[in-house]
Amino acid sequence: MDLSLLSLKDNGFHLTTPDPPDTSKDEMESLKQELEKWKASFEKAEKLKADLQVCKLSADEEYVKQQDEMRQLKELERNLRKEGIMSRDTHEKELFILNQENSKLKKEIEKLKEDLAECNSELSWDSKIEKKIADMKVEFIHMEDTKDDFPDTNTRCVFSVTSKIPFKLNQNQALLAFEDAEVAQRLIKMGKHSLHLDRKTTDVKAVPFTLGMGIKFELHITISGKKIDVSEIPELSLPDDWVRDKLELNFYKSEHGGGEVENVKYDKKSRTAVITFLKPGAANSFVRSTKCPFSVNGRQYRLHVSPSTNVHLEKLQLYAGISKNSILLKGIAETEDDEESIQDMIEIHFQKPSNGGGETDRIKYVSKGATWVCFEEEA
Repeated sequence: MDLSLLSLKDNGFHLTTPDPPDTSKDEMESLKQELEKWKASFEKAEKLKADLQVCKLSADEEYVKQQDEMRQLKELERNLRKEGIMSRDTHEKELFILNQENSKLKKEIEKLKEDLAECNSELSWDSKIEKKIADMKVEFIHMEDTKDDFPDTNTRCVFSVTSKIPFKLNQNQALLAFEDAEVAQRLIKMGKHSLHLDRKTTDVKAVPFTLGMGIKFELHITISGKKIDVSEIPELSLPDDWVRDKLELNFYKSEHGGGEVENVKYDKKSRTAVITFLKPGAANSFVRSTKCPFSVNGRQYRLHVSPSTNVHLEKLQLYAGISKNSILLKGIAETEDDEESIQDMIEIHFQKPSNGGGETDRIKYVSKGATWVCFEEEA
């Protein structure tokens, strides 16, 4: 609403100065009073207009301020919503990874249990004793002398165990092992080599590489000639002493391959027992037979039987170093040829004496991703 005031003339008033002879003194006084009233009204209107303009300016400033605060609040809301979504996605990914790792660990534990059970069941006097250990090289060394024991009492075997050292081979790298260490050292001293791959020439660099730590130790296994381990004993509603007596009677029978029993240790919770015979060598017959019949109250069961063994480690050592007969090639350019073809080209190049090479023992090239190569301790 426009609050500007019109002049008195624009409002239909005309100020004229009457001639003194035609206007009475009272009329003049009345007109003056009327004029003063209009002046007062005009001043009041002007003041109201100024006040309203000030209020309008203040309201406009407050409106702009409120709009700016509203915009900031909306931006903050968007940021918080975005952070909440990202945080939720991150937590879900972390939970998924943890679940995967947990499942993997459970599988590894189950595999280790199976390997241990298989190792215990496969121990034999007539065959080489093997123990499955991941990434380990196991070699039989010798049988230990048992002169301090009664004849045929215990059997002691010694194995040499050496861990393999893993090395990570990254993308566009190759690993070459030569029959002669001098070839590898010569190529390393030459440094750069020009290879012809996929009708193109590419420069690669031959460098030495450091391996991680490995371990080696002796594994001493003693197979008792008097004791056997019994498992899978059925759950019986009998006192423990009665179960011990029945086990003793069962393995006392000669048709089961046992003999006179010296002691029986029975664990009801694990359903296992350790039987100790009086005569040395009585446990030998159970090496070839892993199942033994067991009769209780007219019911027939099958017990799992294995020789009692003791395992301990000796001469534990750590080793590390540089593979003297191997080189690492870096900077191999990407090509359209398949990985096997490129690997053959690399091997042919470094087998030629004219390129400073020699007979290769093995080679591994990676065009995409990464892989692990295992090294054994050099003799």
